[in-house]
Amino acid sequence: MGAQKSIHAGKAKIDVNVDLTHKLCASLMVPPLRSGNGSPLSLIIGSLCIKHPNLFGGSEKLDVSWDKGLYDSNILVACRRPRPEWLAQQSFIIQHSLSPEIGVHGIPVDNFSRSCSGGVNLSKLSVGMDLSEPASSKWSSTTSIKFEHVRPVNDDGHSISRDGDGFPVTCSGRLHDSMVVLKQESRFAKADDSSFLQFSLQIEQGIPFLSKWLLFNRFKFVASKGIKVGPAFLLTKMMGGSIVGDMAPYQAFAIGGLASVRGYGEGAVGSGRSCLVANSELTFPLNKMMEGAVFLDCGTDFGSSLHVPGNPALRQGKPGSGFGLGYGLRFKSQFGHFQIDYAINAFQQRTVYFGLSNLAS
Repeated sequence: MGAQKSIHAGKAKIDVNVDLTHKLCASLMVPPLRSGNGSPLSLIIGSLCIKHPNLFGGSEKLDVSWDKGLYDSNILVACRRPRPEWLAQQSFIIQHSLSPEIGVHGIPVDNFSRSCSGGVNLSKLSVGMDLSEPASSKWSSTTSIKFEHVRPVNDDGHSISRDGDGFPVTCSGRLHDSMVVLKQESRFAKADDSSFLQFSLQIEQGIPFLSKWLLFNRFKFVASKGIKVGPAFLLTKMMGGSIVGDMAPYQAFAIGGLASVRGYGEGAVGSGRSCLVANSELTFPLNKMMEGAVFLDCGTDFGSSLHVPGNPALRQGKPGSGFGLGYGLRFKSQFGHFQIDYAINAFQQRTVYFGLSNLAS
């Protein structure tokens, strides 16, 4: 239910992808986050990508991409300079994104099985540079330094400094937050025919070049292990993190949702300064194109929601910890991977998730 087209203009290549499949899934499963404006274009999900392999005649690579979702958008401009393989690869990045802040400011409904919009969206502009170190053995790392300008807006696109309850949505209390962020990410990956192990660690340091800019340290880790158990495959995953120093509500760790604790809406378990989420899933083949799955998810914010400015989790009645269990189906085809998950949370409320990924060209 989509269309793709590649156009060559000299040395540049333009990829256009208009996809209506996500719209169908969203209309079947996802409750409206906000009232629509009635424009047919607002219901289209798609992407536009322009690539140039030799921008200034020195093999500089330019990538320009625009991705549009039902309620979010992202524009990315990246210029990569040619470097020897043994040196760090440099990329100059300009990025602007607009997305609803459901994880922290969303309102849980139906016994926390869904999250509706709290009317807070984030307009984020970042400018900076990435340095990707050459991979050695099973390790790789990326260092970046970027200036970030974050501006909360309401559903009408107007800048706001407070949410619907009158609490600040920025750290500064103004209409925007500014910061310079130094980020280091290290990744480890090891795999063979019967198992795999992956680990990543992200550390972010806010540097206050000006007195009103944010000073903080934030870290996040993700570890996953997969192993074959006869014809089945067992996947376990753990994610956690914490932040100290200056903090805006939108920087909190949101717990709950398809990529976190299934059975809950996005961020419906909690949103705190710290978090720990664990997932385990067993998949088993049913035929050549279909797999069955059973899973158990759990997560907690360790009571750290009390230390988030404005304490949005307490005001929205989030429990702070929860678990979900269920089963699902995984479909594989030449068009991509499709999954259906049926989950129940600690409040005995049932939720169904649809997912679609890896669309083929």
